[in-house]
Amino acid sequence: MPGGMATRRPYPSDLSDARWALVEPTLTAWREHERRAGPGIGRPPRHDLRSILDAILYVDRTGAPWRYLPHEYPPWQTVYYYFARWQKDGVFEQLSGLLRRLIRIAEGRDPEPTACVIDSQSVKTAATVPAATQGVDAAKKIVGRKRASSPTPSGCCWRCWSPPPACKTAPPACSC
Repeated sequence: MPGGMATRRPYPSDLSDARWALVEPTLTAWREHERRAGPGIGRPPRHDLRSILDAILYVDRTGAPWRYLPHEYPPWQTVYYYFARWQKDGVFEQLSGLLRRLIRIAEGRDPEPTACVIDSQSVKTAATVPAATQGVDAAKKIVGRKRASSPTPSGCCWRCWSPPPACKTAPPACSC
């Protein structure tokens, strides 16, 4: 497999076989759905999904720019294409939900949360950020953006969002 685990030494950010076994069905189902939804023409994929996900995890872990992706991985353009599509299609959200449910089951809890805590944070922005994309946290006297999250007791992020700057209302209610 080009760029696969068998042709190179693994990086610390690469998935173990056990972790790959958890996420592989979701990614394979996504690729099959894309193949069926397409016009039925075009060449078959040249890179396996595991090497693409390993490359995404490498960029996430190291903070390296996409263009600096090591040559052992598929081309950075291919990796970024998959990253953008998976983000747009909600694949990362599906994987996050799957892993959260597995953690909760392992802890002996119900797979779906029944309560949540909402936390928010004000983040300062640079002077070069357009004023239309920022707001003011009057209580903290911070000009910037607000982000909110809903962590679970085991530390997993259940939901994250950034309300628009002009939003004066509370974050969306939990759909627990």
